[in-house]
Amino acid sequence: MSKRKKASYTLLIIVVVLVIIRLLLPSIVKRYVNNTLQDIPGYYGHVEDIDLNLFRGAYVIHQLKLDKINGDNNIPFLNFEKSDISIQWKSLLDGEIVSEIALYRPKITYIFEEQVNDTVKTTNNDWSEALTDLVPIDINRLSITKGKVGFIEFNKSPDVDLYIDQINLEATNLRNVEDKEQKLPSSIHMDGISIGGGKVNLDGRMDLVQQIPDVDFDFSLEKADIKALNSFTLAYVGIDFEEGSFDLFSELVINDGYLKGYFKPILTDTKIVDSFDKENSSIFKKAWEGFVGFFKFIFKNQKQGTLATKIPLEGDLNNVDSNIFSTIAGIFKNAFIKAYKGEIDKSVKFKDAKEEE
Repeated sequence: MSKRKKASYTLLIIVVVLVIIRLLLPSIVKRYVNNTLQDIPGYYGHVEDIDLNLFRGAYVIHQLKLDKINGDNNIPFLNFEKSDISIQWKSLLDGEIVSEIALYRPKITYIFEEQVNDTVKTTNNDWSEALTDLVPIDINRLSITKGKVGFIEFNKSPDVDLYIDQINLEATNLRNVEDKEQKLPSSIHMDGISIGGGKVNLDGRMDLVQQIPDVDFDFSLEKADIKALNSFTLAYVGIDFEEGSFDLFSELVINDGYLKGYFKPILTDTKIVDSFDKENSSIFKKAWEGFVGFFKFIFKNQKQGTLATKIPLEGDLNNVDSNIFSTIAGIFKNAFIKAYKGEIDKSVKFKDAKEEE
């Protein structure tokens, strides 16, 4: 056999082997991913399909689902319609090997832990570390398109069901490969629609390459229909609203493990459902709603029709506390001095989150 024919046969064998590997690789990767998900204590996970793109250095996971095992039932926890995981070529050209992830229509449903009867002792690290193992290299960019995050509690009456839908998120330079000298090198922006049709926005910067991340976030939720919160207010304070809107503004910073920030909820033109004419309403509910209505009338800003307060947060991350006296003072300030403006205050700076010596 001539050397040319021998070389041709060798090349043909190599091509055939590569084609076979390429055909078998998606099944091998799918089996690995499913085994990883099913080995998480207290959870059951599964993926429908996996596509490989060797040219992009990427693989796409279709229909990744992870359920929390609750006795004989499974409670949906994660449902990612499509996850695109690839090498970030821009950083690779700069000598950094990092990845980027694009999630399409991901859904996360958090069930309050006290509602789950664990048959196996689990922690949040179990599932988060398993999902991290599916990405072989550090994540530098994360994008989310039309995602949803929900919070559910079942042992209340009625069941509490809160969520933010239509989430679009972009987080960049998470592994700090672009500007290693900058204090907060990573940026994040998120927008979405809350329960009640409120407009949600989050903007900030952060540094995740340390044990306790540094962050500087501004958050706003504007013009949500307060009736959508009735499951929450009925469950926790025994009242429901007939009309009105709800806003929430917040700033939050963490600097070297020290946290400082606030939450500023505002209720505008709200009206509580009147139980006095309802035969099936208990005397206790009538009395409570009467008290709340009186409290709301006394402490609301009469000119703007708002009831608001400002709840401060400050301390180290092992002892974050809200000051009840500041909360009460905030109610009085809004009622008798001035109404809080419906906007982010820009009063909390990153340098402020530093514990005094």
